[in-house]
Order: sequence, then structure tokens, then C-alpha cells
Amino acid sequence: MSKASPGKRFGELVAILEKLRSPEGCPWDREQTFQSLRPYLLEETYEILETIDEQKYPQLREELGDLLMHIVFQAQMAREQGLFDMADVIADISAKLVRRHPHVFGEVKALSARQVEREWEKIKLDDKEKTVLGGVPGSLPALLRAFRVQEKAAGVGFDWEQVDSVFDKITEEVEELKHARQSGDQAKIEEEFGDLLFSLVNLSRFWKVSPEDALRRTVEKFIRRFNYVEKTLKEQGKDVRHSTLEEMDKLWDEAKAKGIK
Repeated sequence: MSKASPGKRFGELVAILEKLRSPEGCPWDREQTFQSLRPYLLEETYEILETIDEQKYPQLREELGDLLMHIVFQAQMAREQGLFDMADVIADISAKLVRRHPHVFGEVKALSARQVEREWEKIKLDDKEKTVLGGVPGSLPALLRAFRVQEKAAGVGFDWEQVDSVFDKITEEVEELKHARQSGDQAKIEEEFGDLLFSLVNLSRFWKVSPEDALRRTVEKFIRRFNYVEKTLKEQGKDVRHSTLEEMDKLWDEAKAKGIK
């Protein structure tokens, strides 16, 4: 761990981004805009999630730095346009954290984690005068957005009382999806499929499982097992595109038996 203070290192990073954006800096950095950096910002965020999932903590240090660079980059562009600067960003988040933790920085008595979550949502509404669900970004991946919408609604008491009721709802949605399929109405099928997914997200929330993380891990597991099937077929002199489903199923079961997850 560095002996230098975080403040000193952070100041150096701010100065580097200022230099890169200057006339004497980098042509590529100078031509970037808030919009042009959006895909890179999102990519860096997902790379952080991947390193956490894989518990590659030494690599996490590097990925966090990449994301921090993008935050400073955005703030530098805002400073150039006279909107705000990095000091404003830090001041705002510091004030927000103090304001939303009255049980730590104020005189409110100690709260449970669940009570803290509810109070946080109440303070957010007071801060921004928004609707309960207005603070959930529309650009979030659908599963994560569904989770956050449900979480916020639950924060004001709009929630199932028991997990059994969620199971009942899932069963109901499965039946409605079957009926929609029989009708042949594609729009209705899509609607009911969405309702089923939304109900499954509710179940994940009750069991404190992130649906986004769970699905991402399942996708990665599928990829690893399918790669085993493809690799093994190739070693046998076969092409996966010309192999039978029976051959692939057998190797898939073999991958599971080998503990490929």
C-alpha cells in the first residue's frame, strides 16, 4: 500500500487529466465529449464487476483506477465548460453522505440495516423531490432496473408480505404465459414473458440474490461448459456444427460431472 496520502495521489491524477485535455496534451483526449466516453465508462464498470466475481483482487486495484480516471475525465470536461469541477463533485457526495447518515453524523439513534435503507430512501425523496421510482435510471440493464424498482417500492411498504405469495405469483404468470402462447399473439407472449421475469426478480430480492449477477454467472458457466463440448469434439476430429445433439448432450453431462462451473 502506498505511503503517500490519497489526497496527494488524487491531486496528481486531476493534474494529469487537465494536462491531457490541454492544447499541449493528447489529440484523442481533447476531442472526447460526455457522450463519446459513455461506452468506455460502462465497459470499465463491467470490468470491475467481472474482477469482483472472479475474486481477482490485485486486478481490481487496476480496474478501480480505470473507473476513477473516467470520473476525473468527466469532471475535467465539466470544468472546461464552466459547469462544475472535481472539488464540487467531492463536496456534493461528502455532504450527501453526511446528510443521509444522521444515525452516524447526527443525533438519530442507532438503526438496523433495514431501517437505514428505509430512511435513506425517504431522505433521497426529500433531497430531490422526486417520485419514489423516479431515481431509477432508464439506462440500467433490465434485470437490474427491475430489481431497483421493486426495491424502492418495497422501501415505502409496497411489497409482498411473504415469499410464498411470490411463488404463487410466479405460478400464475407461468399459466398466463402458456395461455398467451396458445393464442399465438406475439405481443401478448412478450408481455406475459416480461411479467414472469419481473416476478422472478421479486423472488431474487426476497432471497437477497442479485438477478443480474446470478444470470451473468449462469451465462459464464454455460460458456465454459459449451467450450468444453466444442474443444472435446475438436480433439475427436469432429466439428461442433456437424455433430448431433446426442453427442453434444453427452459431452455437456461430462462437463457437469467434471465440475465445470
